[in-house]
Amino acid sequence: MSVGLIWAQGAGGVIGADGGLPWHLPEDLAHFRQVTTGGTVLMGRLTWESLPARFRPLPGRRNLVLTRQPGWSEAGAERVATVADALDAGDLWVIGGAQAYAAALPHADRVVRTELEQTFDGDVYAPELDGTWHTVQTVPEHGWSTSRTGLRYRISTLQRSA
Repeated sequence: MSVGLIWAQGAGGVIGADGGLPWHLPEDLAHFRQVTTGGTVLMGRLTWESLPARFRPLPGRRNLVLTRQPGWSEAGAERVATVADALDAGDLWVIGGAQAYAAALPHADRVVRTELEQTFDGDVYAPELDGTWHTVQTVPEHGWSTSRTGLRYRISTLQRSA
């Protein structure tokens, strides 16, 4: 079983603002879709609610929603009360928000992180990764890619040391 966390963050670690993303990075959205399609995604209820209705559930993926609300139910989503419950589903991609990342981080063995060069204002931050995490790949290897929106970004894959 593998647990991966995937997110995009601004230079200051911001991953969200007012229930959404503080940027538009179409290349990252395409990368997210490519990485997670065909798998199981785990998200917090607020992340589920932040998705545009036309993308709920995320197509081509099993959608697990982490919530403490026992009666919560939405078409196309499966409610789980804890990350431990979600681990029974097999390989996972945790897609947000901050509480879901924090709860899943002890179980994670990989992180796929899109870093934006710019700083953004926001109210949700990426989890802190300790010294057990090591970058195994960065694209581009040196420098930054430039989005068609003008934002500069790079995508890193990290793994936890044994």
